[in-house]
Amino acid sequence: MSTLDRLVPGTWTFDPAHSEVGFTVRHAGISKVHGVFKDAEASLNVAEELENSVIEATIQTTSVDSGNADRDGHVRGEDFFDVEKYPTMTFKSTGFDLAGGEGTITGELTIKGVTKTVELETEFNGVVVDAFGVTRAGFEAKTTISRKEFGLTWNAAIEAGGVLVSDKVVINLDAAFTAPQA
Repeated sequence: MSTLDRLVPGTWTFDPAHSEVGFTVRHAGISKVHGVFKDAEASLNVAEELENSVIEATIQTTSVDSGNADRDGHVRGEDFFDVEKYPTMTFKSTGFDLAGGEGTITGELTIKGVTKTVELETEFNGVVVDAFGVTRAGFEAKTTISRKEFGLTWNAAIEAGGVLVSDKVVINLDAAFTAPQA
């Protein structure tokens, strides 16, 4: 039985205590800022045929944490996420291609009311039964988006040329799910 075969059909529950929704963006062309969204919910509905499975996720934009309160306040404001108007971002998969445990999950990502198709480079990390008898599955996924395509257009020129915040944002996901209850 392959590792993917251990993903039994049904609704797997997201485990936020063992998951992370992160991002990386270049700052001033010389360094990278890393951050996370601390409030996310997701479900994984595994179908009999894996390619028909669906992941849906909702991330609270107000939960952004880059380790700097001033920056986080700016990112939550109208220049970026405008959390008063757009309190969530969402993802819903439209296709699974994980032959051999690696591949892509394609889906619709919505940020600030703008929906774009993205492909998540995905690695299935397996299924295990933990020390408490709970069956868990883990995934890692990564994609790169253009923040401007989602209406996140604020920027400032820097003295040496270029801009303060790069357009390219890398989204990194480490997700754990627990098996459906029998």
